[in-house]
Amino acid sequence: MTTLTSDFLRTLQERGFIHQCTDLAGLDERAAKGPIIAYIGFDCTADSLHVGSLLPIMMLRWLQKTGHKPIVLMGGGTTKIGDPSGKDEARQLLTDEAINANMAGIKRIFGRYLSFGDGPTDAVMVNNADWLDALKYIPLLRDIGRHFTINRMMTFESVKLRLEREQPLTFLEFNYMILQAYDFVELFRREKCVLQMGGSDQWGNIINGVELGRRTDGAELFGLTTPLLTTSSGAKMGKTAAGAVWLTADKLSAYDFWQYWRNTEDADVGRFLRLYTELPLDEVARLEALEGAGINEAKKILAHEVTRLAHGEEAALEAAETARRTFEQGAAAEGLPSIDVPRAELEAGVAVVDLLVSAGLAASKGEARRLIKGAGAKMNDAAIPDEAAKATAADLNADGVIKLSAGKKRHALVKAV
Repeated sequence: MTTLTSDFLRTLQERGFIHQCTDLAGLDERAAKGPIIAYIGFDCTADSLHVGSLLPIMMLRWLQKTGHKPIVLMGGGTTKIGDPSGKDEARQLLTDEAINANMAGIKRIFGRYLSFGDGPTDAVMVNNADWLDALKYIPLLRDIGRHFTINRMMTFESVKLRLEREQPLTFLEFNYMILQAYDFVELFRREKCVLQMGGSDQWGNIINGVELGRRTDGAELFGLTTPLLTTSSGAKMGKTAAGAVWLTADKLSAYDFWQYWRNTEDADVGRFLRLYTELPLDEVARLEALEGAGINEAKKILAHEVTRLAHGEEAALEAAETARRTFEQGAAAEGLPSIDVPRAELEAGVAVVDLLVSAGLAASKGEARRLIKGAGAKMNDAAIPDEAAKATAADLNADGVIKLSAGKKRHALVKAV
């Protein structure tokens, strides 16, 4: 392992963030001399980000905590094309109005992780539509396009994947890598930004920007990527049977977010504590060495620390208390996620299968039926007799709710309105 001298890169290395770097020794020397400016781009394809974006967000946070300046680049321009990296087919094109609405939703997230302002290490947020929308096509082709060869572009995974599978790759998407490279050069010119970071699937795009900066401006730029993360069982980070694990409470409750981390596989606890929390490494080592009931306490600490960063201390404590009441006391705690059902419908009877899907405890009716058939679903802590079972007003408990469960750790309430 390379011995690093800058606090920033040493921290990333020790905690497991570094996968590839264009020139690790050169970047380390640069970062050790004083503040550097680095960016990560986030396209606006939804009105929130999910756990898959948390690794780059934490990298920006460590960048700032170790004395450097982060740039959050919002892809108001590149979202109009869509990044083909890792995609089997073209993204659905969004309207300008939808992109702007998504951008507004995403912006809320970063205030919890970064300190914004006008100081030398304060974070700034910029929108690549500010320069991409103003580009003229012919000058772009002459000034930027001549630095890209079709031969080289055909070697990138995002292109090879689609061609090997004989799936269409539009000329529009083919341009994405040029525009992302141009973003890096533009940020170097505007902000003196010298480092682009991202996930390993962005390696090709990042290299393009490093090389373009050298050719057009004689700039010494750097690229750094994180590993592609999966759980120990091979599942993709940020995805569950119920859907994406979003970072905003309007898309996923703080309780469900807490539960996602509480349900971490034993083998992943240490790795996730290093990547997604700021706990000292000696404390992480102590926690990941725990066994039996002790590893469950480590998972609760992981859940608390990650939820605290995403939703605040109060929400993290409330989620933990809800879990304690639900699992340790068997109570139908009010903090559980809930759905509203008209009382008239409950009087007539509502299929439990439909309620499990509506509550996010099953991804489909088929999955809900399998849960019931396998005795994995419960209503008011009692087994559901069969797949045709209905919930009625008679099932409302003393608190006026029906408690639904999928397995031992996922719960929701049905409220009559």
